[in-house]
Amino acid sequence: MKILIVEDEPKTGEYLRQGLSEAGFVVDLAPNGTDGLHLALHGDYDLVVLDVMLPGLNGWQVLKSLRGSGLHMPVLFLTARDRVEDRVKGLELGADDYLVKPFSFAELLARVRTILRRGRSGTEATTLRVADLELDLLRRRVTRAGKRIDLTAKEFGLLELLMRRHGEVLPRSLIASQVWDMNFDSDTNVIEVAVRRLRSKIDDGHDVRLIQTVRGMGYVLDDPKEG
Repeated sequence: MKILIVEDEPKTGEYLRQGLSEAGFVVDLAPNGTDGLHLALHGDYDLVVLDVMLPGLNGWQVLKSLRGSGLHMPVLFLTARDRVEDRVKGLELGADDYLVKPFSFAELLARVRTILRRGRSGTEATTLRVADLELDLLRRRVTRAGKRIDLTAKEFGLLELLMRRHGEVLPRSLIASQVWDMNFDSDTNVIEVAVRRLRSKIDDGHDVRLIQTVRGMGYVLDDPKEG
């Protein structure tokens, strides 16, 4: 799942980015309201963690613009403003939750997962399935043929990307930017190694191999029976 953090305090923003990344989410960070709104409008996020007091557009303006554009991804306000009227204003504008600074990361993570469990207006699936492979986005759990598979956070993110876009050949550059948040370097084999390890966990011991290498193009996860 993909989360956008809009936070102008560098230490807080990096703390949140690192913590949510380690929890298995794909995270982008915007340092002001203007950049945050642009990313939110074009980034297809599952959740926005939004500070109120921001340079450029403030959090109220960002949320109002999002809802005015017809976007209904969940928004969690994160702010030092703890007055009741501020909370009411945020909720009336369409925020899903309101967390006051200072906060514990454990509480923030619990609230994030609760919001995502509700999904986008209750319509977005929280489980991905391809053949007998199942990925539970909220419990961070993967099974194949009913058997639990333990993955690292990066392996989980890689598998989520492949399953969301199953049947589509994904180039290494796309995987690098989406999972590792880096530009693709042709001299590194980090992606090849990660795919190899993931394939061994997902496909070894099964007659049907779901993760395939398309030479010169990238990788694809697909169920051969669907063809």
